[in-house]
Amino acid sequence: MESFKSSGTHTKQAHVKIPKGHYEEEHGRKGFFGRVSHLYHQNPLTNWTNIDGDLKPRNLPPVFDLPELQENDQCFFYNNDVRINMGTFSKTVENYLRNADFDEMYFIHEGEGRFETVYGHIPYKRGDYIIMPRGTTYKIFVDKKTKLLNVESASEFEEPDRGMLGPNALYDQTAIFTPEAAYGSEQDKKEYIVQIKREGKMTHVSYPNNPLDVSGWKGSVYPWRLSIYDYCPVNSHRYHIPPSGHTTFVCRNFVVCSFVERPLESSEHGVLKVPFYHSNIDFDEILFYHQGNFFSRDNIDAGAITFHPQGIHHGPHPKAFEKADDKEWTDEYAVMIDTRYPLKRTEIFEKLENKDYWKSWMS
Repeated sequence: MESFKSSGTHTKQAHVKIPKGHYEEEHGRKGFFGRVSHLYHQNPLTNWTNIDGDLKPRNLPPVFDLPELQENDQCFFYNNDVRINMGTFSKTVENYLRNADFDEMYFIHEGEGRFETVYGHIPYKRGDYIIMPRGTTYKIFVDKKTKLLNVESASEFEEPDRGMLGPNALYDQTAIFTPEAAYGSEQDKKEYIVQIKREGKMTHVSYPNNPLDVSGWKGSVYPWRLSIYDYCPVNSHRYHIPPSGHTTFVCRNFVVCSFVERPLESSEHGVLKVPFYHSNIDFDEILFYHQGNFFSRDNIDAGAITFHPQGIHHGPHPKAFEKADDKEWTDEYAVMIDTRYPLKRTEIFEKLENKDYWKSWMS
């Protein structure tokens, strides 16, 4: 249906040649994976003067250096499918760990070290994703102060279907690191404690030997590593690829996407360079800002998080449209988590959030 034709407003391709003086809204289902329509407004969708109620865009400024996050991680968002945590570690974690509740994804925002696992050792550095299957015994050894995002999932982290792009799209299979069997490096302790998380409670099991004592392994369940810097984005000079095109991991009722540096769309073809306005119907959106110049957002620094819940519009800040005209590349890196069901905010988020973030769209 193209009822806007009668007013002389017409564009055949989403995000391309948006009529002068209009703002495109994408109204879609199932996040960016389902049916969709595009509406052409005469005013920005975020042109509000007040929001009275709980439903609003929210922002957590960088908090890694605050006392609450030192030598532990804190949960900031959760629902039945996922928990989103952040923490800072300046020294090796005391106990061996095993999560019996969730599969885990670690994203290394800063730092260096290694995960010693029952499958072998996985060195890590800035920009690495570490996938840890549920029930894996491991320990985090810190060489350089480490700031990390930890996502706990009630289902497995799986690779997306590349479809007609082929198996080497997004990242080559050789970019995946899998560990070789290796004994744990700690061999002179009198007691080794495995801290097991089950139904949110911790049980500590003591052993006289290092629990990482596997001589070999085979199979299809194992921890693995992928760097965000090895991620190759899908690009088009004539179309703004939606976030679903940057999916890195697929879980039950949520996805994880990687936004990395890439050439921007062509001004010559009239393609929208900044993210389009949308209201996330069916999905909540978390965006963790890793590094770079986040030109579509004002006053956002590396290590910050934005939260855009279902039902309230969001999109570029007003200045982003001006900045985009002269830009040919985006150099930003960010991790997005889109959840099918609403996320709850924890007390520590409420304590630390920037409560005026929603006003940042106001002129």
